[in-house]
Amino acid sequence: MDKLKIFWKHPWTVAACNIAWIMLIYTIMRVFCYYMDRAIFPNIDTAHLIEILLGGMRFDLTAILYLSSVYVIGMLLPLPASWRENTIYQKVLLWFYWIPNAAGIIVNMADSVYIQFVDRRATCAFFTEVSNDDNMGIVIANGVLEYWYAVIMLIALLVAFFWLTRRTYSLPRTKWYVYYPVEVVLFVVSIYMSVIGIRGGFGSYTRPITLSNALQYTNVPRESALVLNTPFSVMKTIENTTYVERNYFQAEELEQHMSPIHEAYEGPLRTDNVVVIIWESCSKEYVGFYNHDLEGHISYTPFLDSLLTQCVTFDYSYASGRKSVDAMPSALSSIPMLIEPYTLSPYSTNEVSSIAERLRKKGYTTAFFHGAPNGSMGFQAYARSAGFDAYYGMTEFNNPDEFDGTWAIWDEPFLQYYANTMSTMQEPFMTAVFTASSHHPFKVPAQYKDTFPKGPLPIHEPLGYADHALRRFFENAKQQPWFDHTLFVILADHTNELILPEYTNSKGLYAIPIAFYHPQLTPEKRAEVVSQTDIMPSVLAWVNYDEPYFAFGENILTAKKKHPYAVCYNAPVYQIFSDSLLVQYDGENVTGVYNYQKDRYVKDNLAQTIDPEEIAPMLDYLKAYIQQYIHRMVNNELVIRD
Repeated sequence: MDKLKIFWKHPWTVAACNIAWIMLIYTIMRVFCYYMDRAIFPNIDTAHLIEILLGGMRFDLTAILYLSSVYVIGMLLPLPASWRENTIYQKVLLWFYWIPNAAGIIVNMADSVYIQFVDRRATCAFFTEVSNDDNMGIVIANGVLEYWYAVIMLIALLVAFFWLTRRTYSLPRTKWYVYYPVEVVLFVVSIYMSVIGIRGGFGSYTRPITLSNALQYTNVPRESALVLNTPFSVMKTIENTTYVERNYFQAEELEQHMSPIHEAYEGPLRTDNVVVIIWESCSKEYVGFYNHDLEGHISYTPFLDSLLTQCVTFDYSYASGRKSVDAMPSALSSIPMLIEPYTLSPYSTNEVSSIAERLRKKGYTTAFFHGAPNGSMGFQAYARSAGFDAYYGMTEFNNPDEFDGTWAIWDEPFLQYYANTMSTMQEPFMTAVFTASSHHPFKVPAQYKDTFPKGPLPIHEPLGYADHALRRFFENAKQQPWFDHTLFVILADHTNELILPEYTNSKGLYAIPIAFYHPQLTPEKRAEVVSQTDIMPSVLAWVNYDEPYFAFGENILTAKKKHPYAVCYNAPVYQIFSDSLLVQYDGENVTGVYNYQKDRYVKDNLAQTIDPEEIAPMLDYLKAYIQQYIHRMVNNELVIRD
């Protein structure tokens, strides 16, 4: 009993109880928010509400640990017992707990009122948006009167928060050689656990938790406002670049230069299956198919080389961004990466469409596959928000022996699982898979040691393995009854290590394979400019999708592009490609112009000498593209609403 009392009064236990108490308060606020704003959260049954409440605790823990960091460190710091038990020391720590967390409770409750107007939690962008409003005092006063019940609830929670906080603690009376080792171990373990709590997980495959992870617990994007809390949303967007709306053109002129609204396609709806294969880190530099003119070039993808000869391919095909998180929105939802990755931006909870969401409306079964631990990279969250019916990750694969030890299941077994699982799905289906084995730290399975060319770069050997895995996938797929009526889309997410001067430049950094295969498609290598954002419109064109839809790209499969350009963001400039020119623009001025047909190393900047009229159409399109993107992102207009 005495030992139990000592444990109960220990600073570690007191701090843990206070963290748990504030987490309970956040859960109470989440329930209150749901009932206060339930008109904008329809179709949430009890089971889904529980899912939201449990999912929200991940974000609450991160926010609370941030706000309580000084308190937690002060409580557990292995100082002499007499110092830690000092009354003044304990009172100071209490204020470091009370003040930040009381502020968190206040902004979180206030935002529960604000959610019904914007469908999302406030971020740092909110403070930019209202910084010039002189009437905020009146707005707040009116809000207090109109939402008096929220004010009463806030006061009640604050009173309970202060009243039920555990205030004092005591330390065990032990010898110094017992006291200090025990307290040091407790301090180190607690800090490690706090870091895990702040990150939202541990392991090299886990990125720090961010706004888009909330989509993992939602059925529609607006429900993310329930999952998240406002302190988390604000803290996670402090360093994000706030989108500043551009007004290059008036509305009518803007639509003439560039519009993301696409008309329905004519003809009977086609019910071909659609399979999208996103290859991790595959630059055109590695692929012999694109480099026949480079003397002595070594290809690390012999199967892909042969497959591309049977596909529709493009001389000039580009990634939207330089990270894996950029590829899914770009390829599957036709939302490019501009300024910052969409899934990491303050607007990552916007409503979006996708190939899966569009085709599901037409009776398609949809699924996304990624062999990493479920939830890593935010892929599962985005897949759910983008309308995929199912997600297949490491959990569903259910064989940890095939884990590569760092990121995911090895490509060969996971792609076999992918092919076999599709054979169990009801047709027509639309699926996508994101491979992993050509990712750093660039390893191959033990049984394939010394099987594939190593080359001068570490990535070359795993590229050979990934290519082998793709070969085995197609060998399996060709035996399946669905193969002959399936459209395959093959692309890379981004480039990686590069060595050739033709690729180590502002053009080559984004040069990736993009290809389409179908038994009814005539193989062809087209001298056209395309990007990842063109994939969604092309797939919808192939199936004769019979409704208007939203996309920043254009159909490249069954027609030529109206605007023969590709756009990407190469911080801090926007880049636009034609079939001969690369123009770089910082939002106000042209900073670079390169004729990469003549200047293959992209070194000769023509910005000061080129005739402005020659690049005027490209620049007008790029300005309209930027204006459309930022306006629609900020105002949650990335879909065509019924």
